[in-house]
Amino acid sequence: MAKRTTAFRELFLIGLLATATSTSLGESASQPAPAAARPRAIAVPGVSGRLTAKDIGLVINAADPYSVEVGQYYIQARKLRPEQVLRVRLPHKPALAPDEFEALRQAIESHFGPATQALALAWSAPYAVACNSITGALALGYVGSLCGDAAHGCAPTRLSPYFNARTVRPYADLKLRPSMLIAAGDIAGAKALIDRGVKADHSLGLRGAPPVHAHFIVTADRARNARAPLFPPPGSLRRAGVAIHVDKAQALQDAERVLVYQIGAARVEKLDTLDWVPGALADHFTSFGGRLDGSGGQMSALAWLDAGATASYGTVSEPCAHPEKFPHPQVLLLNYVQGSTALEAYWKSVAWPQQGVFVGEPLAAPFARR
Repeated sequence: MAKRTTAFRELFLIGLLATATSTSLGESASQPAPAAARPRAIAVPGVSGRLTAKDIGLVINAADPYSVEVGQYYIQARKLRPEQVLRVRLPHKPALAPDEFEALRQAIESHFGPATQALALAWSAPYAVACNSITGALALGYVGSLCGDAAHGCAPTRLSPYFNARTVRPYADLKLRPSMLIAAGDIAGAKALIDRGVKADHSLGLRGAPPVHAHFIVTADRARNARAPLFPPPGSLRRAGVAIHVDKAQALQDAERVLVYQIGAARVEKLDTLDWVPGALADHFTSFGGRLDGSGGQMSALAWLDAGATASYGTVSEPCAHPEKFPHPQVLLLNYVQGSTALEAYWKSVAWPQQGVFVGEPLAAPFARR
């Protein structure tokens, strides 16, 4: 494993935008984003190891039938021990009030000890705490100052110490627990999502296997393509068996063995034409993809999971066109192919995750070897 990760570390230097724009990504946004600053090169650390089922704490909302059934299914699928499970009672609504969130946070801190490195939340709602995402607030604390008005939401937020980090023990090393919602449109969809995550483990990067494909699409929507300068160069990661494609289009269509799909668009068409591999990651750069009930007037991140992806991400309040508030394409891909889980790869790829919610099956690890 060490030799393999060293090769990846030496192969890629990636860019993170040194400055960010404040263009709104809302439905009415029409002005093009300002020209991006020249990226500065940063290295993706080599990572040895990953989160496993023994590192996860599962939170179930006993007041939500979806959460109860999906949570029990996850316990069985990942063979979680009773002490890894916390049952709470939460309002079934899109956003918690700050005091409701504080009660949840205290329950989590009281129940889970230092061995619990990350959390799986067995529900689709609540996905926010006021204008913060629930995953961002649990890891970094609730930030009420973001919620004053749209200008506050467009401001830079706290840099996550987990961004592009080497650690595989986030709570032990950084005192934060990244989390992911096991979210879907319904219970059947959530069970299928969990099954894909389990099936993904150890399934890719095998000698002699056909390649999988990472697609990065540049659309005509300039404001929502602010992270396009961060897309990787087209080519291949031969050791991992990944072919990288960067194309100009309005959507990807009829693609086979899709591992990663990232695009800038308010809605993404033709998802039903794609052949996803178990463990696939996909997201779109737009304002309200994290509003999982569709209340933002844009495509929800759940559309990716319902189509066959295994994890996704979206913001719950207007982030403006800050690439730092969205998954960095190369950090995401290069962490994943080193054997990280979907939760680790996604969390490590977002520099400012306060407004973004992570959804999917947290432990999917298609490139893991043990």
